[in-house]
Amino acid sequence: MTNGNYNKVPLLDLKEEWKLIKLPVLDNLTEVLDSGNYILGDKVEKLENSVAKYLNTPFSLGVASGTDALQLALKALKIGAGDEVITTPFTFFATGEVIALEGAKPVFVDIEEETYNINPSEIEKAITENTKAIIVVHLYGQVAKMKEIMEIARRYNLKVIEDACQAIGSEFEGKKAGTIGDIGCFSFFPTKNFGAFGDAGLVITKDKKIHDKINSLRNHGSEEKYHHSSIGMNSRLDEIQAAVLLVKLDYLETFLEKRKEIANRYTENLSNLLKTPPNTDSRKHTFHQYCVELDNRDELNEVLKNSGIASAIYYPIPLHKQEAFRYLNYKNGDFPVAEKTSKRILALPIFPTLSVEKQEHVITIIKQFLESSG
Repeated sequence: MTNGNYNKVPLLDLKEEWKLIKLPVLDNLTEVLDSGNYILGDKVEKLENSVAKYLNTPFSLGVASGTDALQLALKALKIGAGDEVITTPFTFFATGEVIALEGAKPVFVDIEEETYNINPSEIEKAITENTKAIIVVHLYGQVAKMKEIMEIARRYNLKVIEDACQAIGSEFEGKKAGTIGDIGCFSFFPTKNFGAFGDAGLVITKDKKIHDKINSLRNHGSEEKYHHSSIGMNSRLDEIQAAVLLVKLDYLETFLEKRKEIANRYTENLSNLLKTPPNTDSRKHTFHQYCVELDNRDELNEVLKNSGIASAIYYPIPLHKQEAFRYLNYKNGDFPVAEKTSKRILALPIFPTLSVEKQEHVITIIKQFLESSG
């Protein structure tokens, strides 16, 4: 196998991205620093309006993180002790964590083999008289089957929160991820497709009452200074992160197109050798991660590492097997697709500035490994 030290390939390269956006970001940051206004100022308001326009939604609120966005959504819907929220076990921990933080019970259902998103056909079986909402995760940038999910939600009078933290710009039948359910939640963590220079997030909704409630909750439950109508949080997006994101918003569609090009190149070269991500006409995939699936995942992971190529496992332990959720009394075998996938999934390098040469190096190493392993 080729020693890749001459041609190291990171999983993500934010330094190269910084070179592209450096000057306008520095200009925006200087404006913020000169203004002396660092929390919920003009940049935050402009970002909220700009993202709302991009997503074609009426209400948008900047918050401190994607995790806070999810928790604020639950708070706004008054979901708490005695309530149940259905979600997927194959996601980042925060999705289930916020349900528990609000005193509600996470109820997991298995995922689809094809997309790794929550399986609509499993949802109805998990609904009880205590079920109040469904948190749908659009994993890796692929939107879940929202038509079926929304039909179930309407039938049982359930709220739908879209965890679109990995899926800004993704689409389902022409609608942007996050705009289909009652509330959409986004993360702008630096590694996301639309990332800040620290923690940041956003909540969107079509419902003005929900907007007004979250607007209050993100600021200690206050509509007027020192007057608090409810117990809220300190979850305000700061001006510096908004200044960065305003610049990056201008690059977002270009960067998403580059991700699509890179994903297509992987798929063209690897789809006949291992399982590659689906990409249907009705659902625009934005490839926050490009994940392949194979039995000898750990061996390939090691070979890539030894060849100077970064890869990662999203996610090695489903939520129902996490120590923190032991109290839910799930057991091995309860969600077989999620459990199998966690042993086979592997994310390959994908980022807008990944060169064709470096990607071809990744593809070559994978092909050599698969040929040698039979």
